[in-house]
Amino acid sequence: MQVEFYRHSLEEKDMDNVLAVLRSVFLTSGPVGAKFEAKFADFTGIPHVVALSSCSGAMHLALLALGLAPGDEVITTPMTFIATSTVIMHCGAKPVYVDVEPDTGLLDASKVEAAITPRTKGILPVHLYGAMCDMKALAAIAKAHGLFIVEDCAHAIECSRDDVRPGELSAASCYSFYATKNLTCGEGGAIACHDADMAALARQLANHGMSKNASGRYHGKYEHWDMVAEGWKYNLDDIRAALLVDQLDRLRGLRQRRQAIVDRYDAGFAGAPGITRPRAPGTSAHHLYTLWVAPERRDAILHELKGRGIGVAVNYRAIHTLTHLRDVLGHAPEDFPEAYRIGLSTITLPLYPKLADDQIDYVIETVRDVAK
Repeated sequence: MQVEFYRHSLEEKDMDNVLAVLRSVFLTSGPVGAKFEAKFADFTGIPHVVALSSCSGAMHLALLALGLAPGDEVITTPMTFIATSTVIMHCGAKPVYVDVEPDTGLLDASKVEAAITPRTKGILPVHLYGAMCDMKALAAIAKAHGLFIVEDCAHAIECSRDDVRPGELSAASCYSFYATKNLTCGEGGAIACHDADMAALARQLANHGMSKNASGRYHGKYEHWDMVAEGWKYNLDDIRAALLVDQLDRLRGLRQRRQAIVDRYDAGFAGAPGITRPRAPGTSAHHLYTLWVAPERRDAILHELKGRGIGVAVNYRAIHTLTHLRDVLGHAPEDFPEAYRIGLSTITLPLYPKLADDQIDYVIETVRDVAK
């Protein structure tokens, strides 16, 4: 049996929405993107949303809007995708790693205060696999030390913990609509924030620092635009936004199907020798389903699963061990032992709503056989 690692949940209506944009006058950031921003703000409960070309762009703009500058430091996690660190470095600042909880892989809030220095300006937690960090603890630390929080919510739109949702206790929350995400348009992202001025600045910086975007220049009486800041090209076009508008309405239902798959996986792997699972506190968005196996056997298990037709991945190797970040920041692998151990142990299995029950059972049976 062949079980692909991922298949999207786009429907014909989403594709029809794209065709409607292609048949219209306006292809770049315009009315469809604005419609999605309003719907996404309603979904998240965060009042100001700017749709962007990636979560990386969203985090970069959030940090810039909060005044992050060369020489500053931001506390974050080594158990994440590289963009969580590189956006800090794009600002000329330094990512300062704190190790993760051994049973969740999430940033360990109990270790954050020890990493704070006079140069620390903020905290950038990552809601890994779809599970939320302890935002109440992190918010208390940030308040006590006058720090901002920007949340990496690339895995986590639909999650909650301790009656808190992403973005509630931070200056900004940043989302990904990458090809494999729960809400996808291939490449895309968004920043959500509580401050209207911050959103306006992010929108401006996402469009080269211009005073008017293309939509503003096209509609109504022509007015000259100006360049008022040094910006980037991070805006999301209406073609991709069209894939998101109606898909957003199905997001909670799609999560329910992923929950059913997770429950089936959990029951199937219960008591399996050689396999452990990260704990997911609160209500997870269930973006990824990961297993932890013995590090010395991980790659052999990966290769065997692939050979038996199962798509697998590693989310993630601890990024402080990757060549460029190791060379620039100077960390040894053992500096963050929990993240290092998890990175050597992780296998990510298929998890998407179109996964059939017989495919799930085949994955369970094969993993148990290979990992025993």
